[in-house]
Amino acid sequence: MLALYVFGIGKAAVMPFHRWLPAAMVAPTPVSALLHAVAVVKAGVFAVLKVCVYIFGWEMISGTGAAEWLIWAAAATIILASIVAFTKDNLKARLAYSTISQLSYIVLGALLANKWGIIGGGMHIAMHAFGKITLFFAAGAIMVAAHKTEISQMRGLGRTMPITFGAFFLGALSIIGLPPAGGAWSKWFLGLGTLEAGELGLLAVLMVSSLLTLVYLLEVPVKAFFLPPEDEPSKPRINEAPLPSLIALVFTALASLGLFLYPKVVYDLMILVVGA
Repeated sequence: MLALYVFGIGKAAVMPFHRWLPAAMVAPTPVSALLHAVAVVKAGVFAVLKVCVYIFGWEMISGTGAAEWLIWAAAATIILASIVAFTKDNLKARLAYSTISQLSYIVLGALLANKWGIIGGGMHIAMHAFGKITLFFAAGAIMVAAHKTEISQMRGLGRTMPITFGAFFLGALSIIGLPPAGGAWSKWFLGLGTLEAGELGLLAVLMVSSLLTLVYLLEVPVKAFFLPPEDEPSKPRINEAPLPSLIALVFTALASLGLFLYPKVVYDLMILVVGA
């Protein structure tokens, strides 16, 4: 029954039930941002978290070891989706596989069925939302202003779009789990959850995945800021996306920073869930 819920809630995108998510990238970028960061995929992992906590009960799951093999299915999704993301040159496709990986962090936290795992998984719903929507907003701004969708085409673009790629950098820090972005807190608590469960192998999975995420996401701002464009103009002009696009991505990037400085609002909600 638990397996049917975890795999059957397809919006959680645990492999091999994930193919719909990259296929949805045909949608316009604002729709992709809503799909991957706020609405559809978050409904899936929210449902998994609710099922584990309120239907099965996290005490029962942890007490019987019923979720042991499902935890490793989530762990495999975390690593495999990160590896596939490396192979994608299209920015939206890379972000799509990043989403698959990050969703399984939340599934893993729910299946750990202990206080810190559930707190970390619940907090990651909010932390990932602001980080990933920033990345998709930035991808849309790049397409609008520079008409580029492939990462290999983005060399030197940071010189003409510094605000966009600066926001992308901040959003990437949150997804990676590095300060001063909010994702650092949720991944810290997930790490504590693996230690509480005595699963050092799962802690290694989280660390390896974060390193993979660091490489495949930071490749974008590194190419944009530090590599020269293929035909470099004598005096590059600032050519950002229209102001509404910039306002949106700057707001969400600052929200990621705010969640690092003020995580208590999300943390207190999760404390109510675990009853601590």
